[in-house]
Amino acid sequence: MADWRRDMSIPHLFRCPISLDIFTDPVTLCTGQTYDRPCIERWLAAGHRTCPVTMQPLGDATALVPNRTLRHLIERWLSTDQHHHHLPEPPAAAAAAEAEADAEEPSLAALKRCLQQPDAAGAGKVKVGALKKVMTLASESDVGRACMVQLGFLPVLLQLVFHAPPASERHGGEAVVVEELALQCALGLMPSSAASPQLGCLNVLKSEASLASLVGLLERGRGRTRAGLCRLLEAVATAAATRELALVVAASPRVWQALLPLLRHDGPAPTPAPPHDAHAASDAAVRAVAAICASEPARGGAIHHGAVGALLGHLSWAASGKCASGAVPSALAAVEALAASEAGRRAVARAPGGTRALVRHVFMMNSSNDGSEHAVAALLAVCRESRAARSEAAAAGVVTQLLLLLQSQCGARAKAKARSLLKLLKSM
Repeated sequence: MADWRRDMSIPHLFRCPISLDIFTDPVTLCTGQTYDRPCIERWLAAGHRTCPVTMQPLGDATALVPNRTLRHLIERWLSTDQHHHHLPEPPAAAAAAEAEADAEEPSLAALKRCLQQPDAAGAGKVKVGALKKVMTLASESDVGRACMVQLGFLPVLLQLVFHAPPASERHGGEAVVVEELALQCALGLMPSSAASPQLGCLNVLKSEASLASLVGLLERGRGRTRAGLCRLLEAVATAAATRELALVVAASPRVWQALLPLLRHDGPAPTPAPPHDAHAASDAAVRAVAAICASEPARGGAIHHGAVGALLGHLSWAASGKCASGAVPSALAAVEALAASEAGRRAVARAPGGTRALVRHVFMMNSSNDGSEHAVAALLAVCRESRAARSEAAAAGVVTQLLLLLQSQCGARAKAKARSLLKLLKSM
């Protein structure tokens, strides 16, 4: 093997799972697994009829499909300033097609350098173009998305979102467009697994300046931007690599002051937003609050800053039938979590219409009732300690709701809690 191959830090996605060497001619089996052509051909020639990675039987489906997207990405990576090397030539026809494509598309390293340009006149336009290419590549190719994560695009994108120049130094409206595009690109590249160490790049928000920037964007951003920022907060609250940051966020009064108003679909907006964007931002904010409240150390701050009232307000709005909310189960789960403490139960009992809002979500026609168990559990916790809450629940028709729930196809735990609540109400 050539020395450069031993010395380079080759991204694992560029290595054949059989040889563990960089791909020279990547091809894909019917199982979706990609191998280097010489390696998989030797495997098949030896009489194997299974996929080496998944061990799925191949039968007669042993066709090898060239993975041109992966080859292009490897070629771009190898053509950076650091690696003046090229893969062995593929068959002539494929080589001609790939050379034409490579001539038209910039390398990943070049895209990254465009995004890292200092802010100056003209730089915004270049960054907008680069961000659009990043977004296209991330949406069209799982391999491309994973490669950009490995090559460090996420920290660069977050830098563009949270370290934007002051308003006095911005060149036209392109800075706002860069912020919005960079945020959407970052969301597109974020790993889905909360255990991914790549999410550690979100710790950039530990700095006061970055956190203040996030708050400012929550307050002044458009609906789509606000929804994206709430998704980032949800990731911060759930990722293993951001546990300390999650506590910092939960303890920040400014974060709560910017986040909780978004739970109202008619919440404040800097400019009129399409209804879809406003609803998306509201639902994303609910999920962010629910993720934060899933951590017990964060619940005290959530209750103190008014999360209970905001969540119950969202539930009341959703129960009104004016528009569907996809975040109702998350809101109910958050209320249940907050009601586990004495302060949370008091907040639910004192919230105007709070008990009634929970009752309306015990059982709803034309609904999957995914959050029924959370609604019943929260009511059970509150009604055990408050005679007034029991009376309000009874007046709101909770007994009928519970009986309907018991006749439905809900889970065993929801039914057990419903029976416990009925027994408590019967003792009134």
